[in-house]
Amino acid sequence: MPENAEHRQSDPAITRCMTTACAAAPRADTSALQRAMPYLALAGSITSFCFGTSFAKQLFPMIGAPATVAYRVGFSALILLAVVRPWRMAVSRPDLLAAMRYGAVLGLMNFCFYMALRSIPLGLAIAIEFLGPLGVSLLHSRRLSHFLMVGLAAAGLALLLPLRHNAHGLDPLGVLFALGAGLCWGLYIIFGKRIGHMPGGQAVALGMATGAVIVVPLGLHDAGLAMFSPTLAVMGLITAVLSSAIPYSLEIVALRRIPASRIGVLMSVEPAIGALAGGLLLGEHLMALQWVAIALVVSASAGSVLAGGGQD
Repeated sequence: MPENAEHRQSDPAITRCMTTACAAAPRADTSALQRAMPYLALAGSITSFCFGTSFAKQLFPMIGAPATVAYRVGFSALILLAVVRPWRMAVSRPDLLAAMRYGAVLGLMNFCFYMALRSIPLGLAIAIEFLGPLGVSLLHSRRLSHFLMVGLAAAGLALLLPLRHNAHGLDPLGVLFALGAGLCWGLYIIFGKRIGHMPGGQAVALGMATGAVIVVPLGLHDAGLAMFSPTLAVMGLITAVLSSAIPYSLEIVALRRIPASRIGVLMSVEPAIGALAGGLLLGEHLMALQWVAIALVVSASAGSVLAGGGQD
């Protein structure tokens, strides 16, 4: 037998081992990436929403808040109607009315939120708005821990209210609009659950179209023919894509893979992300007490989910 025959005979085994090892590494990397994808999608959703809203706020001096929200909801409705085409699916009269009710609070939620942004920094507006879903999650609570979460949220809100004309207090009208947005968000959650049996795309498309019917006339009344400016319309379309189309799409990916309790905790960081986006894009630098207020609201929201208040 030649000297190197033994080595040649072992070559196939070595080759198989090396091939297996090389194949295992990509599979492990792929598996890790698949596990991370839902969380990356959720992070992308929150980031896109916050930065899209920051971009939208830059339209306020040019066309006003009502027209900006009209762009956002109007273009979002057109995109959804074109993609989903909800008329292809049968819908009963009660379901249609339920979807329209859902869409009405969706439109009003966006309108109130954008009106609040006229005089309130983005991160703080989101923090106040979070009181809506927090209130819904604690509505039927009887645990002590849940009431502690309400106390945390109330303390955070107290730091933001214009009490005693303190330097860190916010514009009263802006606070009222943010609270109105929170109320609509809470109703949006309640009404959304009542149409949960409908195909998701159909329900959202019909709802967004209803919201557009409400807010687009308000935008036209405020801005008039300026809304038809091609430049402004393109900026409005970008706002709709960044603030609605991308976040909603990524959120669907996240919701399919992340447990509800965990996603509620992760979503609770949105006010902080909004504050960072406002600081980077809008120059909205918060004071220390305002950051404390955001931390209290974030803690209350996350704590309510961890305590079981956010579960059905």
